[in-house]
Amino acid sequence: MSNAEFTSALQDAATRVESFLDSTLPPPDNTIAKAMRYTVLNGGKRLRAFLVMESAALHGISAEVADPIAAAIECLHAYSLVHDDLPCMDDDDLRRGSPTVHIKWDEATAVLVGDALQTQAFQYLTEASAPASAVVRLVSSLATASGALGMVGGQAMDIAAETADVPLTLTEITALQALKTGALIRWSAEAGAVLAGVDTAPLRAYAEALGLAFQIQDDILDIEGDAKAAGKRLRKDAEAGKATFVSLLGLSGAKNRARDLVDEACSALAPYGDGAENLRQAARYTITRAT
Repeated sequence: MSNAEFTSALQDAATRVESFLDSTLPPPDNTIAKAMRYTVLNGGKRLRAFLVMESAALHGISAEVADPIAAAIECLHAYSLVHDDLPCMDDDDLRRGSPTVHIKWDEATAVLVGDALQTQAFQYLTEASAPASAVVRLVSSLATASGALGMVGGQAMDIAAETADVPLTLTEITALQALKTGALIRWSAEAGAVLAGVDTAPLRAYAEALGLAFQIQDDILDIEGDAKAAGKRLRKDAEAGKATFVSLLGLSGAKNRARDLVDEACSALAPYGDGAENLRQAARYTITRAT
């Protein structure tokens, strides 16, 4: 598969999940519903939705079954961004080139929109046309991936690191990012295997490497990226003196580590043969993207 074919497949997944979200999110009859739509339908790579759809297709699960599950992870991810942008967290005024929710509305609206998107995610999961046992497992695993033992736990570690007397070590940053960024990526990649009731280990290994490579590329883009293309403020970590993969490994070392992780991710997909080429391309994409 060429890079152009992968880009087309990624765009097709984005179009599909956005169409599903647009038709199923609460109608814009009030401020919260309007802000939910503003947040979720404001672009984005849709990599997590893509991973859900591709892992489902890899196991013979139809796109129609995967749709609400892909929508769920996009809502959960969007909620995390809304809260992450708040003044008490990362204090950002731009997201994907547009004003963040608390800037466009206010902080209370942003908190409530995040809450509403989180619950919307679990509602989508319960509406999936899948065996009850698979739905329960998806609900339980998403709760874990997004809670204190996952994304929220990683975010708490990140906030604590900002005021710590000693910068985090490489091992500590790796553990932090495995929770903050990696947990939702792992959940997305494993979703198809969960739906099919088969072993998730190969996809978990793939996603763990991909998720870490994704975060390293984020750190690289914070140094080398273009703020206009990114649609958000860059170089915040360096200004704050935070330890990152780049500060600890150097720019060249971080790039080499990311490439090694992509190789690991691709190797983990060996049990699936050529059927997993889209997922291999997704891994390669994580370190070539500009946003």
